[in-house]
Amino acid sequence: MLACWTDYLSLCRVTAAIGYLFLLLFSFFITVYTACFNGNCQLLDSCSQATDCGPGLYCGNCPALGKSQPFCTRGQAIMPTSIVGGLPFNKYSWLMTHNSFSIVDAPSLQGVQRLTFYNQEDTVTNQLMNGVRGLMLDMYDFNGDIWLCHSFRGQCFNFTAFVICLLQPAINTLREVETFLSQNPSEIVTIVIEDYVHTPKGLSNLFVNAGLDKYWFPVSKMPKKGEDWPTVNEMVQANHRLLVFTSVASKEAEEGIAYQWKYILENEAGDPGVKPGSCPNRKESRPLNSKSASLFLMNYFPSYPVETEACKEHSARLADMIGTCFKAAGSMMPNFLAVNFYMRSDGGGVFYDLDSMNGQRLCGCNTIAACQAGAPFGSCKNITMPSSSPMTDTAGSFSGSVQFSKSASTIYYPNQFAIGFFSIPWMLFLL
Repeated sequence: MLACWTDYLSLCRVTAAIGYLFLLLFSFFITVYTACFNGNCQLLDSCSQATDCGPGLYCGNCPALGKSQPFCTRGQAIMPTSIVGGLPFNKYSWLMTHNSFSIVDAPSLQGVQRLTFYNQEDTVTNQLMNGVRGLMLDMYDFNGDIWLCHSFRGQCFNFTAFVICLLQPAINTLREVETFLSQNPSEIVTIVIEDYVHTPKGLSNLFVNAGLDKYWFPVSKMPKKGEDWPTVNEMVQANHRLLVFTSVASKEAEEGIAYQWKYILENEAGDPGVKPGSCPNRKESRPLNSKSASLFLMNYFPSYPVETEACKEHSARLADMIGTCFKAAGSMMPNFLAVNFYMRSDGGGVFYDLDSMNGQRLCGCNTIAACQAGAPFGSCKNITMPSSSPMTDTAGSFSGSVQFSKSASTIYYPNQFAIGFFSIPWMLFLL
Protein backbone atom coordinates (compact mmCIF):
# COMPACT_ATOMS: atom_id res chain seq x y z
CA MET A 1 0.00 0.00 0.00
CA LEU A 2 2.76 2.45 1.01
CA ALA A 3 4.81 1.54 -2.05
CA CYS A 4 1.82 2.23 -4.31
CA TRP A 5 1.31 5.61 -2.67
CA THR A 6 5.01 6.47 -3.14
CA ASP A 7 4.84 5.53 -6.83
CA TYR A 8 1.68 7.60 -7.25
CA LEU A 9 3.28 10.65 -5.60
CA SER A 10 6.35 10.36 -7.81
CA LEU A 11 4.12 10.15 -10.87
CA CYS A 12 2.29 13.31 -9.76
CA ARG A 13 5.58 15.14 -9.32
CA VAL A 14 6.78 14.11 -12.77
CA THR A 15 3.48 15.18 -14.30
CA ALA A 16 3.64 18.53 -12.50
CA ALA A 17 7.22 19.08 -13.65
CA ILE A 18 6.31 18.33 -17.28
CA GLY A 19 3.31 20.66 -17.03
CA TYR A 20 5.48 23.42 -15.58
CA LEU A 21 8.02 22.98 -18.38
CA PHE A 22 5.26 23.10 -20.99
CA LEU A 23 3.82 26.32 -19.51
CA LEU A 24 7.30 27.86 -19.37
CA LEU A 25 8.01 27.07 -23.01
CA PHE A 26 4.54 28.21 -24.03
CA SER A 27 5.03 31.51 -22.20
CA PHE A 28 8.42 31.98 -23.83
CA PHE A 29 7.13 31.42 -27.38
CA ILE A 30 4.13 33.67 -26.77
CA THR A 31 6.49 36.41 -25.55
CA VAL A 32 8.71 36.02 -28.59
CA TYR A 33 5.72 35.96 -30.93
CA THR A 34 4.09 39.07 -29.50
CA ALA A 35 7.25 41.12 -28.92
CA CYS A 36 8.11 43.78 -31.47
CA PHE A 37 11.31 43.39 -33.45
CA ASN A 38 12.93 44.07 -36.83
CA GLY A 39 12.09 47.79 -36.90
CA ASN A 40 8.52 47.44 -35.59
CA CYS A 41 9.10 48.77 -32.06
CA GLN A 42 7.80 52.27 -31.39
CA LEU A 43 8.67 54.96 -28.86
CA LEU A 44 8.94 53.54 -25.30
CA ASP A 45 8.44 49.95 -26.49
CA SER A 46 10.85 47.42 -25.02
CA CYS A 47 13.66 46.39 -27.36
CA SER A 48 16.67 44.12 -27.33
CA GLN A 49 18.87 45.54 -30.09
CA ALA A 50 19.17 48.63 -32.27
CA THR A 51 17.38 47.17 -35.27
CA ASP A 52 14.23 46.47 -33.21
CA CYS A 53 13.28 50.15 -33.14
CA GLY A 54 11.56 52.00 -35.96
CA PRO A 55 12.99 54.86 -38.05
CA GLY A 56 14.30 57.76 -35.99
CA LEU A 57 14.48 55.68 -32.80
CA TYR A 58 17.24 53.79 -31.06
CA CYS A 59 17.40 51.11 -28.38
CA GLY A 60 18.81 52.51 -25.16
CA ASN A 61 18.23 52.75 -21.45
CA CYS A 62 18.67 55.18 -18.57
CA PRO A 63 20.12 53.54 -15.45
CA ALA A 64 20.64 57.00 -13.94
CA LEU A 65 16.85 57.15 -13.57
CA GLY A 66 16.48 53.50 -12.62
CA LYS A 67 15.49 52.44 -16.15
CA SER A 68 17.96 49.65 -16.84
CA GLN A 69 15.87 47.62 -19.27
CA PRO A 70 16.28 48.85 -22.86
CA PHE A 71 13.47 50.62 -24.69
CA CYS A 72 13.07 52.69 -27.87
CA THR A 73 13.78 56.38 -27.48
CA ARG A 74 13.80 59.35 -29.84
CA GLY A 75 16.90 59.85 -31.92
CA GLN A 76 15.72 62.34 -34.53
CA ALA A 77 14.20 65.80 -34.65
CA ILE A 78 11.06 66.90 -36.47
CA MET A 79 12.01 69.77 -38.75
CA PRO A 80 9.60 72.59 -37.78
CA THR A 81 9.80 74.16 -41.23
CA SER A 82 8.30 70.99 -42.71
CA ILE A 83 5.07 71.73 -40.81
CA VAL A 84 5.00 75.52 -40.42
CA GLY A 85 7.23 77.08 -43.06
CA GLY A 86 8.01 80.52 -44.42
CA LEU A 87 8.56 82.36 -41.13
CA PRO A 88 11.61 84.44 -40.16
CA PHE A 89 14.58 82.31 -39.13
CA ASN A 90 14.43 83.60 -35.55
CA LYS A 91 10.89 82.26 -35.07
CA TYR A 92 12.11 78.66 -34.87
CA SER A 93 13.98 76.56 -32.31
CA TRP A 94 16.85 74.33 -33.42
CA LEU A 95 19.00 71.63 -31.84
CA MET A 96 22.68 72.49 -31.36
CA THR A 97 25.44 70.14 -30.22
CA HIS A 98 28.10 71.34 -27.80
CA ASN A 99 31.61 70.49 -29.01
CA SER A 100 30.09 68.71 -31.98
CA PHE A 101 33.53 67.44 -33.05
CA SER A 102 34.46 65.81 -29.72
CA ILE A 103 33.23 62.30 -30.44
CA VAL A 104 33.60 59.17 -28.34
CA ASP A 105 35.99 56.62 -29.88
CA ALA A 106 36.90 58.84 -32.83
CA PRO A 107 40.45 57.82 -33.88
CA SER A 108 43.28 60.25 -33.37
CA LEU A 109 44.77 61.39 -36.65
CA GLN A 110 48.13 61.82 -34.92
CA GLY A 111 48.23 58.08 -34.22
CA VAL A 112 48.61 58.48 -30.45
CA GLN A 113 46.28 58.34 -27.50
CA ARG A 114 43.97 61.29 -26.86
CA LEU A 115 43.31 62.66 -23.40
CA THR A 116 40.20 64.79 -23.44
CA PHE A 117 36.55 65.05 -22.53
CA TYR A 118 33.99 63.85 -25.03
CA ASN A 119 30.64 65.48 -25.70
CA GLN A 120 28.97 63.54 -28.53
CA GLU A 121 28.66 59.93 -29.67
CA ASP A 122 28.22 60.07 -33.44
CA THR A 123 29.74 61.87 -36.40
CA VAL A 124 28.85 65.40 -37.40
CA THR A 125 27.26 63.97 -40.54
CA ASN A 126 24.98 61.76 -38.47
CA GLN A 127 24.17 64.67 -36.15
CA LEU A 128 23.00 66.70 -39.12
CA MET A 129 21.02 63.78 -40.52
CA ASN A 130 19.27 63.43 -37.15
CA GLY A 131 18.10 67.04 -37.17
CA VAL A 132 20.94 68.92 -35.47
CA ARG A 133 21.14 72.35 -37.10
CA GLY A 134 23.69 74.08 -34.90
CA LEU A 135 27.34 73.11 -34.32
CA MET A 136 29.68 74.44 -31.64
CA LEU A 137 33.30 74.15 -32.80
CA ASP A 138 36.54 75.14 -31.01
CA MET A 139 39.18 76.17 -33.55
CA TYR A 140 42.92 76.62 -32.97
CA ASP A 141 46.09 77.24 -34.94
CA PHE A 142 48.17 74.05 -35.01
CA ASN A 143 51.06 72.87 -37.19
CA GLY A 144 50.41 75.54 -39.80
CA ASP A 145 46.75 74.60 -40.09
CA ILE A 146 43.48 75.09 -38.21
CA TRP A 147 42.38 72.24 -35.97
CA LEU A 148 39.37 71.41 -33.86
CA CYS A 149 40.65 70.99 -30.36
CA HIS A 150 39.97 70.87 -26.63
CA SER A 151 42.76 72.71 -24.91
CA PHE A 152 43.77 75.50 -22.56
CA ARG A 153 45.66 78.79 -22.68
CA GLY A 154 44.50 79.26 -26.26
CA GLN A 155 46.84 76.60 -27.68
CA CYS A 156 46.74 72.99 -28.82
CA PHE A 157 49.52 70.86 -27.33
CA ASN A 158 51.13 67.81 -28.95
CA PHE A 159 53.39 66.00 -26.51
CA THR A 160 55.67 63.05 -27.19
CA ALA A 161 53.49 60.31 -25.68
CA PHE A 162 50.02 61.75 -25.87
CA VAL A 163 47.91 64.22 -27.74
CA ILE A 164 46.29 66.46 -25.16
CA CYS A 165 42.88 67.51 -26.43
CA LEU A 166 43.95 67.47 -30.08
CA LEU A 167 41.32 66.09 -32.45
CA GLN A 168 41.40 66.77 -36.19
CA PRO A 169 41.85 69.38 -38.92
CA ALA A 170 38.78 71.63 -38.98
CA ILE A 171 38.40 71.30 -42.73
CA ASN A 172 37.38 67.64 -42.34
CA THR A 173 34.33 68.56 -40.29
CA LEU A 174 33.50 71.54 -42.51
CA ARG A 175 33.54 69.28 -45.55
CA GLU A 176 30.94 67.12 -43.81
CA VAL A 177 28.80 70.25 -43.46
CA GLU A 178 29.33 71.12 -47.13
CA THR A 179 28.27 67.64 -48.22
CA PHE A 180 25.14 67.87 -46.09
CA LEU A 181 24.17 71.30 -47.42
CA SER A 182 24.75 70.26 -51.02
CA GLN A 183 22.61 67.15 -50.58
CA ASN A 184 19.85 68.96 -48.64
CA PRO A 185 19.19 72.23 -50.52
CA SER A 186 16.41 73.43 -48.19
CA GLU A 187 18.32 73.06 -44.91
CA ILE A 188 20.06 75.81 -42.91
CA VAL A 189 23.03 75.20 -40.58
CA THR A 190 24.52 77.50 -37.93
CA ILE A 191 28.13 77.25 -36.73
CA VAL A 192 29.32 78.97 -33.55
CA ILE A 193 33.11 79.11 -33.26
CA GLU A 194 35.09 79.41 -30.03
CA ASP A 195 37.89 81.12 -31.85
CA TYR A 196 41.60 80.77 -31.03
CA VAL A 197 42.81 81.24 -34.61
CA HIS A 198 45.37 84.02 -35.02
CA THR A 199 46.45 83.37 -38.60
CA PRO A 200 45.40 86.38 -40.72
CA LYS A 201 42.34 85.46 -42.81
CA GLY A 202 42.70 81.95 -41.41
CA LEU A 203 39.02 81.31 -40.81
CA SER A 204 37.70 82.90 -43.98
CA ASN A 205 40.22 80.94 -46.08
CA LEU A 206 39.27 77.76 -44.23
CA PHE A 207 35.61 78.09 -45.17
CA VAL A 208 36.49 78.88 -48.78
CA ASN A 209 38.73 75.82 -48.99
CA ALA A 210 35.92 73.68 -47.56
CA GLY A 211 33.59 74.92 -50.31
CA LEU A 212 31.23 76.63 -47.85
CA ASP A 213 31.57 80.21 -49.07
CA LYS A 214 28.77 79.67 -51.59
CA TYR A 215 26.30 79.14 -48.71
CA TRP A 216 27.53 82.06 -46.60
CA PHE A 217 24.96 84.34 -45.01
CA PRO A 218 26.52 87.82 -45.35
CA VAL A 219 27.03 89.91 -42.24
CA SER A 220 25.60 92.93 -44.07
CA LYS A 221 22.18 91.24 -44.18
CA MET A 222 22.07 90.27 -40.49
CA PRO A 223 19.66 92.32 -38.33
CA LYS A 224 21.62 94.65 -36.05
CA LYS A 225 18.92 95.92 -33.67
CA GLY A 226 16.89 92.87 -32.78
CA GLU A 227 14.70 92.87 -35.88
CA ASP A 228 13.42 89.70 -37.49
CA TRP A 229 15.77 87.73 -39.70
CA PRO A 230 14.84 86.96 -43.30
CA THR A 231 12.37 84.12 -43.69
CA VAL A 232 13.71 80.60 -44.10
CA ASN A 233 12.30 80.59 -47.62
CA GLU A 234 14.22 83.76 -48.50
CA MET A 235 17.41 82.31 -47.05
CA VAL A 236 17.01 79.13 -49.07
CA GLN A 237 16.19 80.98 -52.29
CA ALA A 238 19.28 83.17 -51.89
CA ASN A 239 21.35 80.10 -50.87
CA HIS A 240 22.32 81.91 -47.66
CA ARG A 241 22.07 78.67 -45.74
CA LEU A 242 25.16 78.83 -43.52
CA LEU A 243 25.32 81.18 -40.54
CA VAL A 244 28.78 81.48 -38.96
CA PHE A 245 29.59 83.32 -35.74
CA THR A 246 32.96 83.91 -34.06
CA SER A 247 33.90 84.79 -30.48
CA VAL A 248 36.44 87.38 -31.75
CA ALA A 249 34.87 90.79 -32.39
CA SER A 250 37.55 92.08 -34.78
CA LYS A 251 36.93 89.34 -37.33
CA GLU A 252 33.60 90.81 -38.34
CA ALA A 253 35.40 93.73 -40.00
CA GLU A 254 38.54 91.78 -40.97
CA GLU A 255 37.00 88.59 -42.38
CA GLY A 256 33.27 89.16 -42.65
CA ILE A 257 32.48 86.68 -39.86
CA ALA A 258 29.72 87.80 -37.51
CA TYR A 259 30.68 88.56 -33.91
CA GLN A 260 28.57 86.16 -31.90
CA TRP A 261 27.37 88.40 -29.06
CA LYS A 262 26.35 91.17 -31.40
CA TYR A 263 23.57 88.96 -32.73
CA ILE A 264 23.00 86.25 -30.11
CA LEU A 265 21.90 86.33 -26.49
CA GLU A 266 23.37 83.46 -24.48
CA ASN A 267 23.02 82.06 -20.98
CA GLU A 268 25.95 80.81 -18.92
CA ALA A 269 27.49 77.53 -20.03
CA GLY A 270 28.56 74.65 -17.80
CA ASP A 271 27.26 74.04 -14.29
CA PRO A 272 25.71 77.52 -13.87
CA GLY A 273 23.57 76.79 -16.94
CA VAL A 274 22.02 73.67 -15.44
CA LYS A 275 21.32 75.00 -11.94
CA PRO A 276 17.55 74.68 -11.33
CA GLY A 277 15.63 77.94 -11.14
CA SER A 278 18.49 80.08 -12.45
CA CYS A 279 19.37 81.21 -15.98
CA PRO A 280 22.11 83.90 -15.82
CA ASN A 281 23.47 85.43 -19.01
CA ARG A 282 26.99 84.65 -20.11
CA LYS A 283 29.30 87.53 -19.22
CA GLU A 284 30.07 88.28 -22.88
CA SER A 285 26.38 88.36 -23.75
CA ARG A 286 23.91 91.17 -23.31
CA PRO A 287 21.21 90.57 -20.68
CA LEU A 288 18.85 87.83 -21.80
CA ASN A 289 15.87 90.19 -21.71
CA SER A 290 17.62 92.61 -24.04
CA LYS A 291 15.66 93.38 -27.19
CA SER A 292 18.76 94.33 -29.16
CA ALA A 293 19.34 90.79 -30.51
CA SER A 294 16.78 88.41 -31.94
CA LEU A 295 18.55 85.07 -31.49
CA PHE A 296 18.81 83.28 -28.13
CA LEU A 297 21.24 80.39 -27.55
CA MET A 298 20.40 78.32 -24.48
CA ASN A 299 23.30 76.27 -23.13
CA TYR A 300 22.29 73.18 -21.20
CA PHE A 301 25.25 70.96 -20.34
CA PRO A 302 27.37 70.48 -17.19
CA SER A 303 31.00 71.54 -16.98
CA TYR A 304 32.16 67.91 -17.04
CA PRO A 305 30.28 65.69 -19.52
CA VAL A 306 29.26 62.22 -18.35
CA GLU A 307 27.58 59.99 -20.93
CA THR A 308 25.59 57.92 -18.47
CA GLU A 309 24.14 60.99 -16.74
CA ALA A 310 22.97 62.71 -19.93
CA CYS A 311 19.69 60.77 -20.09
CA LYS A 312 18.85 62.12 -16.65
CA GLU A 313 19.82 65.65 -17.62
CA HIS A 314 17.53 65.42 -20.67
CA SER A 315 14.49 64.38 -18.64
CA ALA A 316 12.01 66.63 -16.84
CA ARG A 317 14.74 68.93 -15.53
CA LEU A 318 15.52 70.11 -19.08
CA ALA A 319 11.89 71.15 -19.64
CA ASP A 320 11.97 73.00 -16.33
CA MET A 321 15.14 74.85 -17.32
CA ILE A 322 13.67 75.87 -20.67
CA GLY A 323 10.79 77.47 -18.75
CA THR A 324 13.24 79.24 -16.44
CA CYS A 325 15.29 80.63 -19.33
CA PHE A 326 12.12 81.60 -21.23
CA LYS A 327 11.15 83.83 -18.30
CA ALA A 328 14.69 85.19 -17.86
CA ALA A 329 14.71 86.21 -21.53
CA GLY A 330 11.49 88.18 -21.22
CA SER A 331 9.26 85.46 -22.68
CA MET A 332 11.65 84.75 -25.53
CA MET A 333 11.90 81.11 -26.54
CA PRO A 334 15.45 79.83 -27.21
CA ASN A 335 16.37 79.57 -30.88
CA PHE A 336 19.18 77.12 -30.20
CA LEU A 337 19.29 74.43 -27.52
CA ALA A 338 22.90 73.30 -27.01
CA VAL A 339 23.49 69.96 -25.29
CA ASN A 340 25.96 67.10 -24.84
CA PHE A 341 25.12 63.53 -25.93
CA TYR A 342 21.96 64.74 -27.61
CA MET A 343 20.40 61.31 -28.20
CA ARG A 344 20.54 60.22 -24.56
CA SER A 345 17.17 60.44 -22.79
CA ASP A 346 14.49 58.61 -20.84
CA GLY A 347 12.18 58.64 -23.86
CA GLY A 348 11.64 61.81 -25.88
CA GLY A 349 14.56 63.84 -24.51
CA VAL A 350 15.73 66.98 -26.26
CA PHE A 351 13.59 66.12 -29.30
CA TYR A 352 10.41 66.14 -27.23
CA ASP A 353 11.34 69.51 -25.73
CA LEU A 354 12.16 70.97 -29.14
CA ASP A 355 8.77 69.80 -30.39
CA SER A 356 7.15 71.57 -27.45
CA MET A 357 9.13 74.77 -27.98
CA ASN A 358 8.29 74.94 -31.67
CA GLY A 359 4.66 73.98 -31.10
CA GLN A 360 4.13 76.76 -28.58
CA ARG A 361 5.87 79.45 -30.60
CA LEU A 362 4.65 78.52 -34.08
CA CYS A 363 1.04 77.51 -33.58
CA GLY A 364 0.14 77.71 -29.89
CA CYS A 365 0.08 73.92 -29.50
CA ASN A 366 1.90 71.75 -26.97
CA THR A 367 3.93 70.10 -29.74
CA ILE A 368 4.88 70.89 -33.32
CA ALA A 369 3.26 67.60 -34.32
CA ALA A 370 -0.14 69.11 -33.40
CA CYS A 371 0.32 72.17 -35.62
CA GLN A 372 -1.68 72.46 -38.83
CA ALA A 373 -0.29 74.40 -41.76
CA GLY A 374 -2.49 77.40 -42.58
CA ALA A 375 -4.73 76.94 -39.52
CA PRO A 376 -5.40 79.79 -37.04
CA PHE A 377 -2.99 80.11 -34.10
CA GLY A 378 -4.11 77.75 -31.34
CA SER A 379 -5.89 75.36 -33.70
CA CYS A 380 -4.29 72.05 -32.78
CA LYS A 381 -4.69 68.46 -33.89
CA ASN A 382 -5.79 66.08 -31.16
CA ILE A 383 -2.76 63.85 -30.62
CA THR A 384 -1.43 61.84 -27.70
CA MET A 385 1.70 63.06 -25.91
CA PRO A 386 4.19 61.53 -26.16
CA SER A 387 3.40 60.08 -29.54
CA SER A 388 4.48 56.52 -30.23
CA SER A 389 4.04 57.00 -33.96
CA PRO A 390 7.05 56.27 -36.16
CA MET A 391 8.91 59.26 -37.56
CA THR A 392 8.02 60.38 -41.07
CA ASP A 393 10.15 61.57 -43.94
CA THR A 394 9.48 65.16 -42.89
CA ALA A 395 11.56 64.54 -39.78
CA GLY A 396 14.80 64.58 -41.71
CA SER A 397 17.04 62.33 -43.74
CA PHE A 398 17.87 59.71 -41.17
CA SER A 399 16.17 56.43 -41.97
CA GLY A 400 17.49 53.80 -39.59
CA SER A 401 17.95 52.90 -35.96
CA VAL A 402 20.79 54.50 -34.03
CA GLN A 403 23.54 52.51 -32.40
CA PHE A 404 26.29 54.15 -30.37
CA SER A 405 29.86 53.06 -30.75
CA LYS A 406 30.77 52.66 -27.11
CA SER A 407 28.95 52.34 -23.80
CA ALA A 408 25.45 52.71 -25.21
CA SER A 409 25.80 50.20 -27.99
CA THR A 410 23.30 47.40 -28.42
CA ILE A 411 21.74 46.47 -25.10
CA TYR A 412 20.28 43.02 -24.78
CA TYR A 413 17.67 41.60 -22.47
CA PRO A 414 18.73 38.49 -20.56
CA ASN A 415 17.84 35.59 -22.81
CA GLN A 416 14.45 34.40 -21.64
CA PHE A 417 15.03 30.85 -22.86
CA ALA A 418 18.25 30.69 -20.86
CA ILE A 419 16.36 31.87 -17.79
CA GLY A 420 13.82 29.14 -18.38
CA PHE A 421 16.52 26.55 -18.93
CA PHE A 422 18.25 27.35 -15.68
CA SER A 423 14.92 27.05 -13.93
CA ILE A 424 14.92 23.31 -14.68
CA PRO A 425 16.88 22.36 -11.53
CA TRP A 426 14.06 23.93 -9.57
CA MET A 427 11.62 21.66 -11.39
CA LEU A 428 13.79 18.62 -10.78
CA PHE A 429 13.56 19.34 -7.10
CA LEU A 430 9.90 18.36 -7.45
CA LEU A 431 10.84 14.90 -8.70
